[in-house]
Amino acid sequence: MTVSDGGPRVNGDAETTGSSILSLGDGDIHVRLDGPRDAPALLLIHGSASSTRSWDPMVPLLTGSHRVIRIDLLGHGGSAKPADRSYATPDQARRVAEALDRLGVEHAVVVGHSSGGVVATALAEQRPDLVTALALINTGPGMDAFIAPAESAAISPSQWPPTDEQIRLFASTAFSRPGYRIPRELMDEVRVMTHHTLTRTMQGTLEYLRQRALPDRLAPLGKPLLVIFGEDDRRWRSSSAADYLTVPGAEVELLPGLGHSPILEDPPRAAAPLLAFTAAHAVRAG
Repeated sequence: MTVSDGGPRVNGDAETTGSSILSLGDGDIHVRLDGPRDAPALLLIHGSASSTRSWDPMVPLLTGSHRVIRIDLLGHGGSAKPADRSYATPDQARRVAEALDRLGVEHAVVVGHSSGGVVATALAEQRPDLVTALALINTGPGMDAFIAPAESAAISPSQWPPTDEQIRLFASTAFSRPGYRIPRELMDEVRVMTHHTLTRTMQGTLEYLRQRALPDRLAPLGKPLLVIFGEDDRRWRSSSAADYLTVPGAEVELLPGLGHSPILEDPPRAAAPLLAFTAAHAVRAG
């Protein structure tokens, strides 16, 4: 797939797979498309210090019935990493919406992992016309649910880029079992960020949650909502998933034995409730 001034062009095959760069008004955004181009659109939004690659194990489970769209948020992965642009959650959501418009996507089920679920919520607030339904995976509903780490894993600017050991410490609470071997490609994705983009993105997420809890934001939108939570999450209290039940019609699925990143720890278990949900709410293109 290539990108011209008029947007992406695809070949005549039923399958559309490939990466491209969309030049938006305030930065280049990397997108990845997989699956049949006429299938219902499923947008996957990664969390902080991550990228489209965090969804790699899940994608083969989803492309049988969806056109899977992945976007690297500004400051992450293959997207631009400018020091003079906003990394606030509403601005990240605005860029996602602009990218979908450029891709010609009119409706999508939007899935966010961790802070990606915060961006997904902001997207639904800004562009309810685009968002058919929402699925949040281990996205804390508000700051009351945050579990402070036992020791600081902060990486200072003078230590950038971080070592493998620093990344493992920083990401240790992202998985349920101590000693989980973080895939090399995901460690590399942390290093391609700048210290500025990492810290500003995380600050933007916390500021958005402090302003208003996600269930309070989602309740008036009237969008179908699925919440998937690894029960052994070490970053957000898994019991807080019940807070989302204040959203009319919300469904909550707890996954015992999994932690903050079920999309990596056990992709089939994470995909099962998601596929059941999208089967009920996805809209076919065209």
